[in-house]
Amino acid sequence: QVQLVESGGGLVQAGGSLRVSCAASGGTFSSYVMGWFRQAPGKEREFVASISWSGGNTYYGDSVKGRFTISRDNAKNTVYLQMHSLKPEDTAVYYCAASFAGGLTHQERSYDYWGQGTQVTVSS
Repeated sequence: QVQLVESGGGLVQAGGSLRVSCAASGGTFSSYVMGWFRQAPGKEREFVASISWSGGNTYYGDSVKGRFTISRDNAKNTVYLQMHSLKPEDTAVYYCAASFAGGLTHQERSYDYWGQGTQVTVSS
């Protein structure tokens, strides 16, 4: 059983930066594709980014491309989401997820394990 725990969320002003982290335990972290999703109040969960097991390939949602960077440290069993140029519309609960599927994917159904989420609030 894989457990994922997000951290690093908080309140930041528009235009600012924030990094959220997700620590994994209970499995072979380096064999998973990892992803970040987010869900704003009253909206469906949205794909943010994913990263291959090696970290060599990444994939971003259109709304964050060029502003967010996903990375991972397999030695620390941790995946990161560095967020720059934050906007009020980035306000959401951010979730990390692990996939055994093998390929980068934006589809929620491809992810097998989910964290509990961390709140990111961007003030205008």
